Amino acid sequence: MPLPDLKATPSVLTDEDVVRRVIDGETALFEIVMRRYNQRIYRVVRAIVRNDDDAEDVMQQAYVNAYEHLRQFAGGAKFSTWLTRIAINEALARVRKRGLHAVDENEMMEIESNEPDPERLAAASELREVVESEIALLPDAYRTVLMLREVEGLSTSETAECLGVNDDVIKTRLHRARSILRDNLYRRAGLTFEGVFPFGNARCDRVVANVFTRIGR
Repeated sequence: MPLPDLKATPSVLTDEDVVRRVIDGETALFEIVMRRYNQRIYRVVRAIVRNDDDAEDVMQQAYVNAYEHLRQFAGGAKFSTWLTRIAINEALARVRKRGLHAVDENEMMEIESNEPDPERLAAASELREVVESEIALLPDAYRTVLMLREVEGLSTSETAECLGVNDDVIKTRLHRARSILRDNLYRRAGLTFEGVFPFGNARCDRVVANVFTRIGR
């Protein structure tokens, strides 16, 4: 069954409006929140599982989990935070299943990258790859915080709520992540974090279609 065209759906619908209407039977509207948060969910999930294919699988399962438990969304937190936490938990479960245990941050030392000096790289695409490689080398706890704060633009309190820690932990992890990356790396390269790990339209369409298949639409 082809997915409905929701381009005409008013963008003024809040997440809570969408959730309420999906619960009331307008299941097609679930596409709105998937497309609204696909980029964020992909980035934070990929930061944890570190693999594109696994990231897509985790995203789909996270959306299925969220859809099946929409009635449990109490509205005490923002829907985006609630959804992000579901995705993070699913990603961490995938990592544990693979036997890849996160290293305690207290045991982590600053990582020296073997990537070429960014000043030697002329093309912007190459420079972006360097930044992405540097991010991939970060300890898991730092990389996830960096994705949520710097890439997705969440506030300290929103990030803390997503990860189930306090604000001070987020501030500390972000500070250490920035130190490891060396702030001047992306400044000299003329790049910002917003450009890394893009989530293309084709992947977005594929995730939405697969989720609707799994939830029986």
